[in-house]
Amino acid sequence: MILAAISLGSCKKNGGSSASEVTFDKNTSYAIGLSVGSSLREGLLADGAYPNIEEFIKGMRAGISGKQGRFDVAEARDMIETAFDNLVEERNAGLVQTENSYLAENARKPGIITTASGLQYEVINEGDGPKPTAQDKVRVHYEGRFTNDTVFDSSKARGYPEEFDLNWIIPGWAEGLQLMGVGSSYKFYIPSELGYGKDGLQSMIPPYSTLIFDVELIDIVR
Repeated sequence: MILAAISLGSCKKNGGSSASEVTFDKNTSYAIGLSVGSSLREGLLADGAYPNIEEFIKGMRAGISGKQGRFDVAEARDMIETAFDNLVEERNAGLVQTENSYLAENARKPGIITTASGLQYEVINEGDGPKPTAQDKVRVHYEGRFTNDTVFDSSKARGYPEEFDLNWIIPGWAEGLQLMGVGSSYKFYIPSELGYGKDGLQSMIPPYSTLIFDVELIDIVR
């Protein structure tokens, strides 16, 4: 509806058929406002955060009138982005604490090695083959789990190994594989900052997820 109204106004201006402004009747005006509000509720406000309605209306009036507002459009966009980033961080604070607690406890277990980046790994079997570099492609068998032991991906379940370019995979995997000689089996504990971070991966990986991988390095392809 909003796009249709904009297109109508654009056609009149471009076509020159009307030099005066058009004011819709109260029901159409209400319908436009309802459509805007519904779109916001389904999009930006889907997580339950709502603006101060009085200030929202003032901003709408300023934007529609084309007059100088309290901020320019670029400033407004930055403010909105910052506000929603802060909201996400606040709501994910519990997830961050859970992940930090898990990693701190896991680091104290026998056999766990922690690198400078925060990657944790455990040597299951140390192979004596060459180690890949960041520019290599490798063939691996692996199984990925969350900290609750739920498996989310497994080449072993599929029955065949996978090949990966080290410069195209998450940092935790790339770092861990370069520690392994061909023939090795390691267990990686990858913090979210070396994995899929605060956003996760669509519906597959939740935000702030520590990922556990059992990895067997079969070969360096190139």
